[in-house]
Amino acid sequence: MHYRRLGRSGIKVSEISYGAWVTFGNQLSVAEARELIHMAYDHGINFFDNADIYARGQAEIIMGKAIEGIPREALVLSSKVFWPTMPGPNGRGLSRKHIMESIHASLRRLNTDYLDIYYCHRFDPDTPVEEVVYTMNILIQQGKILYWGTSEWTGAQIVEAIGIARQHHLIPPTVEQPQYNMFHRRQVEIDLAPVAQKFGIGLTTWSPLYSGILTGKYNNGIPEGSRAALENMAWIRDRITPEVIAKVKALETVANELGITTAQLAIAWLLRRKDVSSVITGASRLEQLKENLGAAEAVEKLNDEILERIETILDNAPED
Repeated sequence: MHYRRLGRSGIKVSEISYGAWVTFGNQLSVAEARELIHMAYDHGINFFDNADIYARGQAEIIMGKAIEGIPREALVLSSKVFWPTMPGPNGRGLSRKHIMESIHASLRRLNTDYLDIYYCHRFDPDTPVEEVVYTMNILIQQGKILYWGTSEWTGAQIVEAIGIARQHHLIPPTVEQPQYNMFHRRQVEIDLAPVAQKFGIGLTTWSPLYSGILTGKYNNGIPEGSRAALENMAWIRDRITPEVIAKVKALETVANELGITTAQLAIAWLLRRKDVSSVITGASRLEQLKENLGAAEAVEKLNDEILERIETILDNAPED
């Protein structure tokens, strides 16, 4: 496993990480989650991602139990705040009240004294950015979080937060967590990359396999037991179009020629970018986790010729 700095900060995260979204609390028991997390850790993964909204808090509870037996100082744990998790008008958003109450709830569920990374899960138009920056700074001073960041913020919103932090000698955001994959590119490549490079923001990207579509498992329909087969995952089924599947099949041909899987090709394609600190993967089975881990060694196979072939297949390079 290779480790990368989180932007220009001193903390290092495994370039492939493991996230709890969808699986923890919905598909995995504590025992299954423990087996996956311990295997991931044994193979060098040190960064484990979560959020208070995942499975309405159950994902944090399961992860808190699953990490038992692993030294806390060896882990980089993250969670997020924004979405409604408590009753009343203040039970959501990025107000100081909701952030303070949410961090305490997350720490209890994860059974830890602090989070290494705490993300603002979305931008909150109802809360001044100054309030958010000051609150995150307070949490760092209190030792409840070590670094803070954003998720699905625009480049302009991140720059505003950095400007406020610099003006008032506060700690700025260190990381942004955007969706990034072969079919969802513009936000990272056009909007966020320049900000990341200029201000030293690390990118921890999610959905590298486009909700599993880039594994190729939906090339011939929707298998029973897959995420797309779940009742509450209709939005994944909407993504499985003939055009998308045709591209995935073409990518599969490239992957086969390289001696890797389509999933490994998709993750390696992300890891080739130096502004990506970590690619957050999900897995509900040990075989999936092992496959994802193999992507790190596939990066060196992506020479200029292969990258050009991939661009020709995707035909979606963003333009300014």
